[in-house]
Amino acid sequence: MKKEVELIVIGGGQSALACGYFLRRTGLDYLILDDKETCGGSWPQTWESLTLFSPAKFSSLPGFMMPASVGEYPSREEVISYLCAYERRYDFPIERGVRVTQVTREDGVFIIHTEEGQQVKTKAVISATGTWQNPFIPEVSGRERFQGLQMHSKEYQNSKAFEGKRVLIVGEGNTGAQLLAEVSKVAQTVWATHKQPEFLPDDVDGRVLFDLATAKYEAEKLGKPFDSSRYHLGNIVMTPSVKEARGRAVLSSKGRISVLEETAVVWENGERDEIDAILWCTGFGFATGHLSDLVSVDVRGRISTEETRCKDVPGLWTVGYGGWTGFASATLIGVGRSARQTVKEVVDYIKEIK
Repeated sequence: MKKEVELIVIGGGQSALACGYFLRRTGLDYLILDDKETCGGSWPQTWESLTLFSPAKFSSLPGFMMPASVGEYPSREEVISYLCAYERRYDFPIERGVRVTQVTREDGVFIIHTEEGQQVKTKAVISATGTWQNPFIPEVSGRERFQGLQMHSKEYQNSKAFEGKRVLIVGEGNTGAQLLAEVSKVAQTVWATHKQPEFLPDDVDGRVLFDLATAKYEAEKLGKPFDSSRYHLGNIVMTPSVKEARGRAVLSSKGRISVLEETAVVWENGERDEIDAILWCTGFGFATGHLSDLVSVDVRGRISTEETRCKDVPGLWTVGYGGWTGFASATLIGVGRSARQTVKEVVDYIKEIK
């Protein structure tokens, strides 16, 4: 690995690849550092039955269309295949198995520190590490006393570990609904949610949501009102598995947890259910701990940015972490806009400091 380059991109998933696409013709000497040993970003670690919410033609990175999927929506394996093909197509300079532990800055130069003890100097940094390495479990009274199996959705691969058990599924988002649908086929399940889950109409998928989010984004930029009453963008998408679970009448939440006991959950209304396992579908923070020596990072991993540019550290950008780093930047179809603008800003910055 080189000891000094003009730009380091930290992360090797979809956001890093989108940046790589726009970096190809800049003439910059850059490296993408990926802590994974193989291509595909975090997708190889996700659960086996995971699919996208949108058809393939609405789920592509810039410059290269995702091939049509076998099913209605691309499967995990199809997404992995696409990301690997994208990487091969553009032959990005990727160093694999390199975990960045810390980024420091001395005299205007960034120093990238790796778990292997390597150091790389660079003029600019794009952090594109996503959320997968920072799973979130809320503080719930009694969680440490619970004696059964506890698993975050990050660790979930399939329902085998829960067969025949009484399982508490926690989380009202898409992950909670999808894993409830799957686990309820082999186990007795109860669903805990902070608020009552709300479901989108059956014909609304990720493509429709992206179009709505785009309209909302454009309206906000122009200072115009936007009517979001028809669809709430945070509601649960009715994927085929969730529709099937609805038919079995398992999509019913018991509300909020009051306390966990050694072998049971106690609800806010005082009811008590014996359980053997808990599956936490409670989301992720942002995997930005490697930036904590450079800039203030909050408890969920967020830093202060203007679009993708860090407000407090010249030469640092963050791509693909969600709305705070650019509109729809955590999606395959949406990250291209953020990546294009970021690369333009990086090129201008490096020209300026030369």
